[in-house]
Amino acid sequence: MIDLLPAGIDPLGAIILIVLSSLTSALSASVGIGGGVTLLAAMTFVVPVEALVPVHGVVQMGSNIGRAALLAKDVALRLIVPFTAGAVVGAIIGGMLVTDLPEHVLLLIIGLFVVITTWVKLPPLGRGERGILAGGGLLATILTMFVGATGPFVMMLMRQAGLSHAALVATTAMGMTVQHGLKISAFATLGFDFIPWLPMMAAMIVAGFIGTFLGAKLMKRLPEASLKLALKVVLTLIGVQLVLRALSDLV
Repeated sequence: MIDLLPAGIDPLGAIILIVLSSLTSALSASVGIGGGVTLLAAMTFVVPVEALVPVHGVVQMGSNIGRAALLAKDVALRLIVPFTAGAVVGAIIGGMLVTDLPEHVLLLIIGLFVVITTWVKLPPLGRGERGILAGGGLLATILTMFVGATGPFVMMLMRQAGLSHAALVATTAMGMTVQHGLKISAFATLGFDFIPWLPMMAAMIVAGFIGTFLGAKLMKRLPEASLKLALKVVLTLIGVQLVLRALSDLV
């Protein structure tokens, strides 16, 4: 197994990440979000920082493809088209951008945004829906080049369209698939070597699909009210964790 892993990766750490890929995918498939951020946090203990965002992007794209495929009939394509247009521009800008904005500032912004939009009722997207989605896709894709997991941001954007829980999960998964795909292309263009990571990423993607399948089954069995409450709790925990992480970097 050691021969299949990138240099410096502990086999036990790799096994733990593979198992976590399944568990976190189940979380995202049932509740709608949370798996990507949780997995990214765990990967920081195993994966070198320079490989963290691109490797996480490949694994999460695999997970989101599975989730979007299982819930394909619920995807709101009217939201995906303008989001994708903005995301393409965001990937180009993010790939070229050299920012002096510290990571803890980005984390603080995202964390506060997630908490506020979870509990403060915002107006629906309405007439400006396409422009808001395009702008959100652009911003989210730029941010994901630096902080990796912007799933909560994308879900909050889609949530304002008043979708059912199943449609929200499916549409967010499709949006994240687009975003991660663009991010991977940008990192490949910048010269990141994905080849040494292929076996480990493949194992995490397969495990993630198993978790996605089980999570989607669970979602169909639980009442929508319970799922929406669970989503609010998970999003709040994620937002608070991001804020605390940002503040700890200031100490």
